[in-house]
Amino acid sequence: MQAFRDEVRAWLETACPVSMRTPAKESEDVWGGRKPWFPSEDARLWMQRAAERGFTAPTWPRAYGGAGLSRDQARVLAEEMKRLGCRTPLKSFGIWMLGPVLLEYGSEAQKLQFLPGIARGETRWCQGYSEPGAGSDLASLATRALRDGDGPTASYVVSGQKIWTSHADKADWMFCLVRTGAEQPKHEGISFLLIDMQSPGISVRPIELISGASPFCETFLDEVRVPVAQRIGPEGGGWTIAKKLLEHERAAISQLRDSASSEEEPLETLAKRYLGTGADGALADPALRDRITQANMDFLCNQLTLRRSAAAAQSGRGPGGEALMLKLYATELNKRRRELKVVIEGFQGLGWDGDGFSAEELRHTREWLRSRANSIEGGSSEIQLNIIAKRVLGLPD
Repeated sequence: MQAFRDEVRAWLETACPVSMRTPAKESEDVWGGRKPWFPSEDARLWMQRAAERGFTAPTWPRAYGGAGLSRDQARVLAEEMKRLGCRTPLKSFGIWMLGPVLLEYGSEAQKLQFLPGIARGETRWCQGYSEPGAGSDLASLATRALRDGDGPTASYVVSGQKIWTSHADKADWMFCLVRTGAEQPKHEGISFLLIDMQSPGISVRPIELISGASPFCETFLDEVRVPVAQRIGPEGGGWTIAKKLLEHERAAISQLRDSASSEEEPLETLAKRYLGTGADGALADPALRDRITQANMDFLCNQLTLRRSAAAAQSGRGPGGEALMLKLYATELNKRRRELKVVIEGFQGLGWDGDGFSAEELRHTREWLRSRANSIEGGSSEIQLNIIAKRVLGLPD
């Protein structure tokens, strides 16, 4: 394994531009797609070089665009990237969520059709799950897919609406839950389709959040034709795939929140700058000291738990019940940390624009507002608690 580590270290030193060895702002993230955007030429080169090596999806087989690494080798790659401070070369719902379920449930033809483009950053995906009347109770979704024809030319005619579709206005494809069995029990009448966002009948409208950003969208489907060949798994088997994908989504959310928090300025440093210290060098407010200390301890506990979960994954076990807990804890912790920042900054943490606020203060305000959605997206905290109680702990209703 040391030989592999030396090989990876040497490759990273050559392939990763120096400018890509610094923390990336959210506005600098690279998502790829048919019409990719890069914050710099170095970002484009870094994604291209990582994709050519298969390092955007390191454990995927080479035939599907990955590097074919073992889990131990993938861990070494992650460690060496972290040591050098390398940015994630490609962010992708296709890599984090769709890819793992395609590997498990897709046909060979589907894997060859979709996975290489995901790994190379050629296709950007969005998630068509929630609907205006089916959020927490996702199985109540009403978007219908009526089958038309038989044989290789058969298709579904899809009509309905999806909401909170992250980056749907920029995505090339959508993995989508639809109702194919209107007369079946609600969990059994759902199928999992892959839909080209350029298909006639699809329209998208961004939703502006309280923070002023628009990552979420409403997606309308008006008699959209989708080939039956783009259904993953059997007709009516979508709920099983949907649950598995949510496990990967929650694991990704917990990892992302942990990564973002680890790159922030320490809360105590921020507090000392705004509030000063006493003669002993400590913050004068004992209640605030306690809140900061508790948040820092909880953050460290979360990091250690993530590492234990990653170690378990190296044995070949995918995300399970702990993904629910990690998603719940990471998002709630992120809300607390953002709240603490604006508390520390006082009135300076409540600005929207104007010369009276620094760029950092305005960013903290918007991040605090944006964090309100963390405990909703990917399944609300209340729903996570219910699932943990019933399915993980086996508690009675």
